[in-house]
Amino acid sequence: MTAHFANETGAEDAPVSQTQTLELRVEAIRYAAETVREVTLVAPDGAELPGIEPGGHVDLHLPGDRIRSYSLTNGPGETTAYVVAVNRDAASTGGSAHICEDLRVGTRLRVSTAPNNFPLAEAAESLFFAGGIGITPVLSMIRHLEARGAAWRLIYAVRSRAQAAFLSELQALDAGRGRLELHEDDRKGAVLDLAQHLAEAPEGAHLYCCGPTPMIDAFESLCDGRPASHVHVERFAGLAVEGAETAFTVVLKRKGLEFEVPPGKTIIEVLQENGVKVAYSCQSGVCGTCETRVIEGTPDHRDNLLSERERERGQVMLICCSLAKSDRLVLDI
Repeated sequence: MTAHFANETGAEDAPVSQTQTLELRVEAIRYAAETVREVTLVAPDGAELPGIEPGGHVDLHLPGDRIRSYSLTNGPGETTAYVVAVNRDAASTGGSAHICEDLRVGTRLRVSTAPNNFPLAEAAESLFFAGGIGITPVLSMIRHLEARGAAWRLIYAVRSRAQAAFLSELQALDAGRGRLELHEDDRKGAVLDLAQHLAEAPEGAHLYCCGPTPMIDAFESLCDGRPASHVHVERFAGLAVEGAETAFTVVLKRKGLEFEVPPGKTIIEVLQENGVKVAYSCQSGVCGTCETRVIEGTPDHRDNLLSERERERGQVMLICCSLAKSDRLVLDI
């Protein structure tokens, strides 16, 4: 499954980050689990790479003008490579299928840095819930916490042991201290009981969850009542995107272009139809790749990424899914 992301942390809003696009070489590809490939990307000259931090991700530019977002698994001090993990999604439209089946060592890829929408908070204790390929950002966080000597615990849910990516690495980090619990659906005969684990979670712990939508939904519901600043989630996919109900005008300030977005269409669809190239990935409002500054007008936010404060300010929007409440929307494009 392509890792598309949404973050809900309650943390202070970060400024819009400037991304960088690099040309990197595939240095290694290895099996991390039955359907998961770990890909290591380096600069051809061995230079250090920007934007490596726990919870961060990068965007890979793939054939067919596809851009896909993947979490970094890097630990502290690993600054000369981006290491990502990709699950071969049976329903892939070209992202994970290409990486898992066609990508070869030595291939050069364009790779873009991205804002970190799932940052690791300073906390006395951190409790992680990971489902399937959702282990990728969590692995990076645990590596950093272990290096600091900080307290952590992980409940890792998979359908079967063969699909448990990075299990040996996690067991080594745990070192027999009982902080890792692996839940295998096929052995247990049921999915993970989130309610029981969350009921036992320490009151002041920071709680993290990354995994499939049903797992995230259940986690958020069960965390209702805990401080919002202590609850952190990252989603793989957003809600279905619907087009505009009524037409509005979108103005691209820097390009000097103006288009009508008719009923049933999104901004990004109209731009693509008119040959305007903009960066995007998930097309469902969860990854942040298409985040755009708003110069004038009132956005109709329909994403699952921006905080309530960012929505109220109306200074940025995700143009793959969000629309306009005003008749005219002027964007910094």
